[in-house]
Amino acid sequence: MGFWVVDSVAAGAGLTFKRHGLLARAQGRLAGEDVILAKPQGFMNRSGPLVADLIDGLGLDLSDIIVVHDDLDLDPGRVRLKGRGGHGGHNGVLSLITTLGTDRFARLKIGVGRPPAGEDAEDYVLAPVPAGERAILEEAVGLAAQALGCWATEGLKVAMNRFNVKPESKDP
Repeated sequence: MGFWVVDSVAAGAGLTFKRHGLLARAQGRLAGEDVILAKPQGFMNRSGPLVADLIDGLGLDLSDIIVVHDDLDLDPGRVRLKGRGGHGGHNGVLSLITTLGTDRFARLKIGVGRPPAGEDAEDYVLAPVPAGERAILEEAVGLAAQALGCWATEGLKVAMNRFNVKPESKDP
């Protein structure tokens, strides 16, 4: 989900990814702000060192970054921003927390829901999106892209207040 969102943002801003070692990076402007979009190309569970190298290499502060990732504990299509927190069982986020030595970085989480009974969580998140959930997740990608633009221009608190709302039920 993270790559899907970042690819959508890059496409909307006319940015192209170029490989820099084990990172694919796109640099340009998003909503009038200078940004670097990065996609670690190694194992997701070991992405912490790659992100730490990027932060150090560019002299960034942790307040300058936001990590976009899937979340099994959120309903499919739900978007949620946080300023800090645990890894919630997400091994990529655990790698970041362990490498950075802190949980104080922003996250943009996109809900994918829990796997069906008996299905491994890793297999579930790596499998193609089921046809019945594709439209919901495509809508979430668009919402997440808007949330990133808001975060870049107005900050985390404004983005949280605007995007951390529970979607209205579409049931009659």
